[in-house]
Amino acid sequence: MSTDGHRRETEQDPRRDGGLAEDEAVRALLQLMPRIVGRVKRLPVPDELQSLALAPRHLSLLSLLLFDGPSTVNDLAARLEVAPTTVSLMVGELSRKGVLERREDENDRRRRIVSIAEDKRATISGWLARGADAWRHALRALSPLERALVVTTLRAYEDAASDEDAASDEDTASDGGAETDADAASERGAEAEGETSSAGVTRKS
Repeated sequence: MSTDGHRRETEQDPRRDGGLAEDEAVRALLQLMPRIVGRVKRLPVPDELQSLALAPRHLSLLSLLLFDGPSTVNDLAARLEVAPTTVSLMVGELSRKGVLERREDENDRRRRIVSIAEDKRATISGWLARGADAWRHALRALSPLERALVVTTLRAYEDAASDEDAASDEDTASDGGAETDADAASERGAEAEGETSSAGVTRKS
């Protein structure tokens, strides 16, 4: 029996025994998340895409275009929750690599419609399908409300982790500023002390 199969048999469904206390849930997720991340990282990138150096931000964009179809830059930015200029830069980068195509909107020639290049669609679909199939398998047994709760919880975790990162960056910047101020004060003190010594030597002579 595989390790994964043994784990599934030994781990109990929290819904069967009244759920989990907060600390129990945190402990379970801290054990689970590294396994999920590790499994995602092990997904092989197709040979055709190896040289493109795709980043996680590109995968989110490609997923939207694959599952929702062609879209405008502004619509993609709204769904990715980033600035349109950020999406425009990503689209430009992937267009130059031949992954995406841009064409004029027939109803409004001022707008550009972004889509996955036809010769790359099958490769990208096959690559992202494994993750999509795993999520479908995991979510299929849940009710619509439970699925919404899963998505909401993951988004809340992302927000909380981002807030902690921002606070850590601010603390680092603050500490660096304090050290800089202290260094400057020390330098000023040394300069003043040197000037005093020089003045003393001048008066003595």
